[in-house]
Amino acid sequence: MREPLELSIDTCSDNASIALSREGSLLVELTWHIGREHSRQLLPAIDGLLGRLSASKDDLTALFAAKGPGGYAGVRAGVSTAKGLAFGLELPLVGVGRLEVEAYAWRAAGGPIVAVHRAGRRDAAWAAYEGVPEWKELSAPRLSPLEELASLLPAGSLVTGELEEEAVAEMTALGHRVVTGAATIRRAALLAELGWQRLQAGETDDPKSFVPLYLREPAIGPQK
Repeated sequence: MREPLELSIDTCSDNASIALSREGSLLVELTWHIGREHSRQLLPAIDGLLGRLSASKDDLTALFAAKGPGGYAGVRAGVSTAKGLAFGLELPLVGVGRLEVEAYAWRAAGGPIVAVHRAGRRDAAWAAYEGVPEWKELSAPRLSPLEELASLLPAGSLVTGELEEEAVAEMTALGHRVVTGAATIRRAALLAELGWQRLQAGETDDPKSFVPLYLREPAIGPQK
């Protein structure tokens, strides 16, 4: 029986992150600014990461994918790649929300943990979680107007993610703790840990029906 080797893929923003893990424990990871070149850079980066372990795609035993929300092209590239590999190699696939991965980094902080990212049109995508005594979702991912966001959050939240200075000031004034900057960049190692937990619990996704999590329909769609 071959040793577990999971591939985690997160392409939900301008920063991409991929990792190889064994039973959720990080072996090697790459996080970089990908801009809008997800489709061009992702597969070569995966091949390079596998090469660092002298491994190939045939050595993989599971796929973990960040399913969104985020930029349409980026989310689609990551989800499509994970689906294709899972389907072609007949591997289990686990999808995890991008906001949950961001919040999970602060699971030991205590109190509500809120992950936020700018969603355009003066809206913010956000979700709330709790890390103590056990990890759970308090509020599912949703869109809210930026000017209303601070007042909608659970009292005493730790807020992490993409925030304007004005929003940070409003949240701080209401008693929320705010984390910004480099500390908010998602790492695929977090996705690997969450993915492994769900894989062990039997919470897998069907590669054929697995779809990205979009909170808003694309601005450009099929013509009617």
